[in-house]
Amino acid sequence: MDAALIVSGWKKGQFSPFYWLEGEDDYFIDQVVDAAENSLLSASEASFNLTVMYGRESNWSDVLTNCRRYPMFSERQVVIIKEAQYMRDIEKLEPYFENPLVSTVLVIAYKEKKLDNRKKFAKTIKEKGTYVSFKKQTEREIAEWTASKFKAAGLRITDRALILFTDHLGSDRSRIEKEIEKLVLNKNEEQEITEDVIEKYVGVSKEHNVFELQAALAQRDFLKAFRIIQYFKENTKAAPVQLILSLLYSFFSKSIMIFGTDQRDERTLAGVLGVPPFSIKNYLTAARIYGYPGLERIMLLLYQYNLKSVGVGSFADDASLLKELILKMTLGPR
Repeated sequence: MDAALIVSGWKKGQFSPFYWLEGEDDYFIDQVVDAAENSLLSASEASFNLTVMYGRESNWSDVLTNCRRYPMFSERQVVIIKEAQYMRDIEKLEPYFENPLVSTVLVIAYKEKKLDNRKKFAKTIKEKGTYVSFKKQTEREIAEWTASKFKAAGLRITDRALILFTDHLGSDRSRIEKEIEKLVLNKNEEQEITEDVIEKYVGVSKEHNVFELQAALAQRDFLKAFRIIQYFKENTKAAPVQLILSLLYSFFSKSIMIFGTDQRDERTLAGVLGVPPFSIKNYLTAARIYGYPGLERIMLLLYQYNLKSVGVGSFADDASLLKELILKMTLGPR
């Protein structure tokens, strides 16, 4: 079950006594919580029957008290626990989970953590209520989701523009939606969203960005990589060093995965790596040019320079560290 199914079920009058929402993808958890808070009850019903609690500030006994109340002038009441991962002794709610009040809809947002499936507490939740674990999505899934949002907004986006857009915004779906809204407001009739449009309205250079840096490094093109790093130095908000290192680590770790699979069909291989099919060529290029030993060396370099970027064994500025890193990556042993 996903967020959309839960919300659509509510619209049809289908309710579980409680919903345990956990995992690494906050966006979908927030979607369900927002729907529970703003759509399940009318304004007049909510004034008596909506309780929002926070795990840092509440304890299990307060939750129990609120859940066992009966609704006033309404068919049901809604109790929401935000930041439930910070609640002490949350497992003491197990007796309630075993025998929940059917007139209470309890929504628990347990972000960034997961239940211990070995415990009876987890088994009770899965048996008696609705349990959903939202996994962190792959680059490919983010790109497909973003493309679907453009399509729903009536916009066409090119493959390269999509890469530029998602590389810049990452997995922050709320920000992605806001930027798409901005593009909707600024588009002309029948306008296709190209790299030029992304550069103009989203504020990311089509020539100097992390995707182009990855492509340059995949081809062992030191001069192009150097020019991009120089742009980052002159435009400090374009790409923070921690973001750059994180994305490079992801890129090269996926490139080295190519050596662990027999798949040679590009579309199938893209699925294995979890990347959009139209970006697979850069990964294949890196694997071919560096080979397995070269990619292992790069992974070690990225680990070392990540430590240096936070001040471990180095006091160099970010741009100097990156220039030193790409020099060792591209001009190192072949």
